[in-house]
Amino acid sequence: MKYISSNKNAFIKEVKSLKNRKYREAKNMYFIEGIRFVQEALKENIKPYKIFISEKLEGVKGGKEILKTINEKKLDYFVLPHKLFKEISDTDNPQGILAQIEMKKYSLEEMVNENNFLVVLDAIQDPGNMGTIIRTADAAGATGVVLSEGCVDVYNPKVLRSTMGSVFHVPIYNSKDILKDLKYFKEKKIMICASHLEGETAYFYLENVDNVAIVIGNEARGIRDDIKDISDVLVKIPMKGRAESLNASIAAGLLIFEIMRKRI
Repeated sequence: MKYISSNKNAFIKEVKSLKNRKYREAKNMYFIEGIRFVQEALKENIKPYKIFISEKLEGVKGGKEILKTINEKKLDYFVLPHKLFKEISDTDNPQGILAQIEMKKYSLEEMVNENNFLVVLDAIQDPGNMGTIIRTADAAGATGVVLSEGCVDVYNPKVLRSTMGSVFHVPIYNSKDILKDLKYFKEKKIMICASHLEGETAYFYLENVDNVAIVIGNEARGIRDDIKDISDVLVKIPMKGRAESLNASIAAGLLIFEIMRKRI
């Protein structure tokens, strides 16, 4: 345990900088915040690069328990005055614990196995949608999540909070060329199934989902035309009301769990 009292400390400056996507990518680091989130990381045997703790942590529900776990694992940590901790926090009312973690990166080849259930996100930009879809994919047993160019950063603090720890459970791949990668999936006999308003197949009639990649499009424009053109099947979600479309995370949830149901 070490004590930090100044916001001019190099470690404090570094963790503040991790709020910036370019800095995160350059350092291959991100941070998670909150008792439950840090507990989940430790449960998955992820060793934080650094841990920062507020002086007030022990007074928060679950604070003594997480501190006990950290000590049992013999992990080093820094103690900060609560005022200084709030400077590095990304929440208005921080619980008092933040962990800096190294990014885990996967190759395209690692995303493919013999029984694929991939969730592909095409330029999803809302952090809440992104995190919720990752959490849903995890809950349904998806084998991986693929993010296209233009997606919000998966290590954005708001995205991470929305995943509720699922970011540790499901492999996530950041594509540099989603069209090329989808073609690679097709070569591996993975069916590309895209959600589209013009789809001719209602999602509950989808068949042969033992090896599938489901594509969810951007909140405003849906999937790109070039992705539409190479998709093996376009599915739609029938609607009886007057709404033109569903929220991306809701649409993803329906499709993901229908595929899960048919794979059971």
